[in-house]
Amino acid sequence: MNTADRIGSIQEASCLLADSVHDYTLGRRERVNPGVSETDRAQKERNTSLENGSAIAIDGPVASGKTTVGRKLAHRLEYRFLDTGGMYRAVTVVALNENLDLGDQDALSRLTEEMPIEIVASPDGDRLIANNIDVTDRLRGRDVDQNVSQIAAVRGVRTALVRQQKNIGARGSIVMVGRDIGTVVLPDASIKVYLDASVEVRANRRHLELQSAHETLTYQEILQDLVNRDKIDSERDVAPLMPADDALILNTKELTIEQVVDSILNEMESR
Repeated sequence: MNTADRIGSIQEASCLLADSVHDYTLGRRERVNPGVSETDRAQKERNTSLENGSAIAIDGPVASGKTTVGRKLAHRLEYRFLDTGGMYRAVTVVALNENLDLGDQDALSRLTEEMPIEIVASPDGDRLIANNIDVTDRLRGRDVDQNVSQIAAVRGVRTALVRQQKNIGARGSIVMVGRDIGTVVLPDASIKVYLDASVEVRANRRHLELQSAHETLTYQEILQDLVNRDKIDSERDVAPLMPADDALILNTKELTIEQVVDSILNEMESR
């Protein structure tokens, strides 16, 4: 494995949920009552979330530390944890496996609507099963890193996955991380957090991770990869990466993971 096989923490790929609920199907289509308006449905979701406890949204660019922070925060609060990025990566893996034209948005949308995704408990960590195939070890592959932002920008793909993310979040007591959680998926989250750092700082973090894993990717290669992905994520037409208006914005350049978690907990206590 090379480049981005290790470009994200291996734990990000194997620990997508941090609670005892280890599997759920994301490909299931919901029955919608035509007599209920979208506004009424949205209000019902908000009420359900409030009844069951806080929903915490954490967004940020690649390598900002959101997954590690989110997992630790969920552990401290005894909340569920969901890294939504794993869903988009799973779709990417299956699309590549099936040799789909990644420019065919209709085909990608149909694939996502029909594809079951499950997170299954394993002694070695949770495994992500997509289209009945264990894709866990492929999630951080170079080919996935190079294509996931493009696939995540497809409107139909996002619509299908966001619908499921909203359903999961509506149960409350969850920390959810991604690119559009506070702005789209959980706009009524109790706490919204946006983690940031300069692209140079983030590239240096990844470079150090790769060096410790004895990988040979250069700092400049990592930097260019992050620049490209930031551009796609922030300029896409559907749910571009940006902080929510009421988000707590934390620059993680000089903060430890524990300091970031403590800052979020302090914000929760002050409200």
